[in-house]
Amino acid sequence: MASQNKRRTAIKGLLAGTAALSATGSLACFAATEKEAETPYQLKGNINHSVCRWCLSNLSMEELCVAAKQMGLKGIDLVGPKDWPTLQKHGLVSTMCNGAEISLTEGFNTKQYHATLQKNYSDMIPLVAKAGYRNLICFSGNRKGMDDETGLKNAEEGLRKLLPLAEKHNVVLVMELLNSKVNHPDYQCDRTAWGVELAKRLGSEHFKLLYDIYHMQVDEGNVIQTIRDNHQYIAHYHTAGVPGRHEIDDTQELNYPAIMRAIKDTGFKGYVAQEFIAKGKDKVASIRQAVQICDV
Repeated sequence: MASQNKRRTAIKGLLAGTAALSATGSLACFAATEKEAETPYQLKGNINHSVCRWCLSNLSMEELCVAAKQMGLKGIDLVGPKDWPTLQKHGLVSTMCNGAEISLTEGFNTKQYHATLQKNYSDMIPLVAKAGYRNLICFSGNRKGMDDETGLKNAEEGLRKLLPLAEKHNVVLVMELLNSKVNHPDYQCDRTAWGVELAKRLGSEHFKLLYDIYHMQVDEGNVIQTIRDNHQYIAHYHTAGVPGRHEIDDTQELNYPAIMRAIKDTGFKGYVAQEFIAKGKDKVASIRQAVQICDV
């Protein structure tokens, strides 16, 4: 529950593209010169790497961008409009934009939220396109006693109204798969099959899924086969170690190099973003190690 509360708090603070950043981070912790920042770690180029903003919230956006460039990242996930100019200054992209959602628990599966979501996403989609970005996150919301079919019908109805605008601006609405066993009790889009069914009903390249490897290992397992069978509906990936949602090293159960090879073999050209709660004091080092583990 601690990681659930931490992420909810972080995302709430990021909704308008702002984050409550501590003042503890400093450029000195990287000993980075401008020249070093412009010469990133050389990755293989088969996977487009990113990191979620909230995982390094101890750093300012400037500091995070410097660290990201050093690691060879292409961009940063869950960044809203306020911080896009900083990303652009450093040659990075918002690999998964946010700021239109209400919350993880209040989403498209519930009709009473549709009016607010229509307004929020109608305002945000053109901004995402104008900035040159493509992915905009969305959530199913919690069940609150709702059966799967009702949730699917409601979500389809709410999202279908936004698809013409998304198609016009070449923006993809990306619904995240989250586990309901440990971190997000009652979340409806907690299985790949539910998300894929919604994508099939909508029948648009402008609605896809964010396959969070950690969350789906917790709820359903069979990660590699699921990716192979459903990759055409997946626009984005998140990582974390199981159990605990910590580092993806050999202290946890998932074989991330094998998972990344499976993703690469599908022809995936999107982004893989690290999204875990680092246990070590040097959070940047933990993210850097994870990126290198995933660089197949």
